Parts: sequence; structure tokens; C-alpha cells
Amino acid sequence: MADGNTSHRFERLPANADERAVEGRATRAAVLDYWEERFGVPRDVLAPYTFWEKGAGKIWIAASDVPDGLAVESLGMTFLRTRQEHWKPTTNAAQRFGRHATRNVIDLTREAAEAFVAGEDQDLAWDGDWGYLIAAHDVAAGAAETRGTTGEASDEGSARREPLGVGLYLHGELRSMIPKGRRREF
Repeated sequence: MADGNTSHRFERLPANADERAVEGRATRAAVLDYWEERFGVPRDVLAPYTFWEKGAGKIWIAASDVPDGLAVESLGMTFLRTRQEHWKPTTNAAQRFGRHATRNVIDLTREAAEAFVAGEDQDLAWDGDWGYLIAAHDVAAGAAETRGTTGEASDEGSARREPLGVGLYLHGELRSMIPKGRRREF
């Protein structure tokens, strides 16, 4: 079994541990299990995607199947950090797939959501699991024009849960993991 990663090349995640060539590398099965067990995201939501590692523990997701060994700078979007004690989803992943989550989603009030996207840590009550959570807020669909799957504008007038990003909940405190360059104040 190989022991290293190539930091400048994307390498497809093995389907399972039996196919693993690099010790410590996450597998496709483990990634799907993590999202299903931690956040309740059904496996079929992520099934159409391919998963890649570039460097040690930086997992990328792509919507198409790309040949192995292709020299590219970027592939899809960053999705998950592994090779640490607790796996951490990226903000992009939470925003893209968090609407499918049924577990470990903390629903924030407007004020708490504004503080969260500004990068502020907050004392909040939460009776769920500690660790990485998806922070979400109900957004009125009528507040902004939305486009459905047909591409037509709609104004349903009802609220929809919008994932904001990843938070770390420990000891009664929600720590915003919104990257500094993406923080916003309202």
C-alpha cells in the first residue's frame, strides 16, 4: 500500500477499503456514509458525483466522471476535509447539499443568521450532537425572485430553509466556520 499523496494531482477515491492504494485515504463509501449518518443526506443525492483527493485529506466533488491522471488545476468544488479527527464539510458543500440534510442542522433566527454569516461566534442552546453542524435559516421565497427547475421565476410566498454554511458547536457555543473572505455583515 502506498503511503503518500501527490499534492498537485487529483486522485479518485477508491470505492471501498479493499481498493484503497494510499493508507489513510477516505473511500467513496466512507464519504457517502458520513453524509448519511451525520446529516441524514440520502446516498442517492450524492451517488451521481465522483470524489477526488488532492493533497492529504482535501476531498473534491465533481458532477462528471473525469479520466484518472488528467492534469488539471481544479475539479468540481472542495467538499470535505478528512485526515483529521473529525471530518469537516466545506461551506460550499453545506450550501449546495445542506438542503437535503435532516440531522445536525441548527436553525437560526434572523439575528443569529446575520451574526453567523458575519463570522461571529454565539452562545446558543442546542440539544443535538456536538461537532460540525449545518447552520440554516428560513428565507421567505417571496423576498427574492427564485427560479425552479424549469428556469421560470416563481414567487411561492412561503419560507424555505436555506443552508448558510458549517458551524462547530461545542459547550453551548456555535462557532462560525464561514471563511473570512465570504463573511458578510447586514
